[in-house]
Amino acid sequence: MPRTKALAFLLVFVVPVLMPAAAWLAATGVPREVAAWFPLFFLFLLLPLADYALGHDPANVAVEREARTARHPWFVGLTLACVPVQLALLAWSGHWFAHATLGPAGAAGWLLSQGVVSGVLAINTAHELIHKPGRIEQAAGGVLLASVGYHGFKVEHLRGHHVHVATPEDASSARLGQSVWSFLPRALLRNTSSAWRLEAQRLRERGRPWWHWRNELLGWSLLWAGFAAAMGLWLGVAGLAFFVLQGVGAAASLEIINYVEHYGLERRREADGRYERTTHLHSWNADYALSNLLLFQLQRHSDHHAFPRRGYAILRHHADAPQLPGGYAAMFVLALVPPLWFHWIDPRAHALRRRADA
Repeated sequence: MPRTKALAFLLVFVVPVLMPAAAWLAATGVPREVAAWFPLFFLFLLLPLADYALGHDPANVAVEREARTARHPWFVGLTLACVPVQLALLAWSGHWFAHATLGPAGAAGWLLSQGVVSGVLAINTAHELIHKPGRIEQAAGGVLLASVGYHGFKVEHLRGHHVHVATPEDASSARLGQSVWSFLPRALLRNTSSAWRLEAQRLRERGRPWWHWRNELLGWSLLWAGFAAAMGLWLGVAGLAFFVLQGVGAAASLEIINYVEHYGLERRREADGRYERTTHLHSWNADYALSNLLLFQLQRHSDHHAFPRRGYAILRHHADAPQLPGGYAAMFVLALVPPLWFHWIDPRAHALRRRADA
């Protein structure tokens, strides 16, 4: 990988800086009710425009360099650094929120902004970490997920989503013609309940009850409760509300991205009743250079599902994978308006189905 691209992954830390930038705008005279929405303006308007302006990055790391690149301390260190950054940001952002005397519009803007920022910094990074075998990375991923209260993702994503992706059994794979507003509450509720069910099943197979101390979801729930209690004791009701609601926003942001990543794609059933093997043809891809740097190349999602343990630095672009007409930021906004989403994406999904059936 070129050194410039390796260094460019530092751009992921632009995302948490958006919250202090919004506070700075308020301090310079921009009305707080407006400044609180700046991170969303940046991520969902400026970023897509920059994505289209800077264009695509279809280049892949040479096969002979993949092993050395994937576990290079630089790439591992960037993901681990997100843990202290996320925790520090939540403390600072919660303090600002509790003392900013925002009106309803400003409070909504700040909470939604922090939710999306946490979705990128905490959940997206945790998604990378929980796929790794190392205990430190696994623990770091769990801490990030507990910081938004969506720690069930650590279990359900690995043992549920990756097993059932692109089938009716997967709550994070949207059906063709399903709107994001129908998909979202179902995904949040089913994935949470699925995580607890999967962990209870794992313990039951070992002769232990679900409330055994080895139930990792109990541990992460206690950590989340500790975070919430600390915010409440420090900042009062406003701090507690901030912590809980930013987590809801982060979880919702994740599931909207899941909607984008898997909408309308299906794995065929084989003659024996099993679904065909997951390949790079069962997730939507986007090879836009800037947003991939900001998201640890999450948008090379097709390769991730084909090879779940492949590190983000060496994820491959597949030209024959389902391709989105924009980066995830642009598609996030498009998904929120179902008629526009269906107009732009359904013809592509139907074409992919015809190709698969040919």
